[in-house]
Amino acid sequence: MRLPRRPAVITVLAALALTSCGTGAPSGQEGVTLTIAANSISGGKNAESADWIEKWVVPEFEKAQKAAGRTVKVAFQPSGVDDEQYKTRIALDLKSGKGADVLAVDGIWVGEFAQAGYLKPLTDVAGATVDTWEGWTQIPEAVQGLGIFDGKKYGIPLGTDGRVLFYNKDLFKKAGLTDRWQPRSWQEIIDAGTALKKLPGVTPIQINAGTAMGEATTMQGALPLLAGAGAEIYTDGRWAGASQAMKDVLGFYRQIYAAGLGDPRLQQEAKGRDKSFAEFAEGRIGILAESDYFWRSVVAPKAEVAPMADRDRVVGYAKIPARQPGAGIRGQDHVSMSGGAVRVLNPFTKQPALAWELLSFMHSAAATKSELAGQVRISARKDVNDEVLAADPMLKYIADEVLPITAYRPPLAVYPRVSTALQEATSQVLAGTPPDEAATAYQRELEALVGGPANVAG
Repeated sequence: MRLPRRPAVITVLAALALTSCGTGAPSGQEGVTLTIAANSISGGKNAESADWIEKWVVPEFEKAQKAAGRTVKVAFQPSGVDDEQYKTRIALDLKSGKGADVLAVDGIWVGEFAQAGYLKPLTDVAGATVDTWEGWTQIPEAVQGLGIFDGKKYGIPLGTDGRVLFYNKDLFKKAGLTDRWQPRSWQEIIDAGTALKKLPGVTPIQINAGTAMGEATTMQGALPLLAGAGAEIYTDGRWAGASQAMKDVLGFYRQIYAAGLGDPRLQQEAKGRDKSFAEFAEGRIGILAESDYFWRSVVAPKAEVAPMADRDRVVGYAKIPARQPGAGIRGQDHVSMSGGAVRVLNPFTKQPALAWELLSFMHSAAATKSELAGQVRISARKDVNDEVLAADPMLKYIADEVLPITAYRPPLAVYPRVSTALQEATSQVLAGTPPDEAATAYQRELEALVGGPANVAG
């Protein structure tokens, strides 16, 4: 049974006006003009990305084309709006067969756009030359998954992140634990939390739960745990319902919070996530599940959120273990989740081969390094990461150890509502509902969201 589609962008298309400048096309003696669209604008939203496109991509690609004997112009179509507004604008353009030749989109939109017929696989647009691009050998297969839907490549990842367990080395030492911690199972997380519980004023484990944490509950907690139990939220056209893997996930939440290893009040506060950051920085949380964003933007020595002057000495990090060794997805011992954006080709471009040249040019090693602009950030390319992450062991650890084992959210329109249902299930467990009952209630809600039991694997 085909999943029902509920794309917000599709349901509002009729109410909005087309704002596109059109696809790239020959322009007489002036040659060809290609266009790039992204939700970034100089002096505003994602300004660094906009500046890079305007000041590096445009002149460098035009120069490269001139050297090849072609006159090609590149025009940038900037935006600086809310993500949903940008999404709707892009969908409008594509529905009308218009829009920029190369577009930046959130990876979670890819499946929705593909199902609506707004996007096509890269090879369908630009041909077999796509498969011979050198960049695929530099982007780990798991990272390529950000731009893959139904087994086909729709886009190239701009960059990504990874989820790990952060821990306070000083607290670990005080609790008699090793400061080179790498748990091999969920039980070893519980064991470490039990030891940390002996320390006064310390919350042993912070695994996001409940609806107040929003998507952070799903991405930092439920989905990595589900992957560790050997399942993904959506596979082979079906959503994970009250399966044994889901019951295991909710059971793990119960173990943490029923035993007093986590603080349920944090999960209920509107700013509970920010408060958990502050408590970790103050040495009051022992283990916290988060993305590398936590390292580079939250507890960085000069960060504005919860700076830790001694971060590099005190903060440890470890891969999220499977429920037990080998029990994770793909038979893995450890798991993670990632997110990010991709660049795609407009299937209606009048210059498909040249548009692919532009897209692949924007993801070359030289372009990727230029886009980083000297910043230490994780890119999609291994060769670039090897070079630019050498100065930051943690980010290099994410690139080398975590990205090859990561997974992604399903890029489908109904996912946000499924995510909320999953958050509600964790909230019920925190409130004392037995995991099996919470899983059953989740499945009932899930079936209503995705079109019935035929679309759910229980």
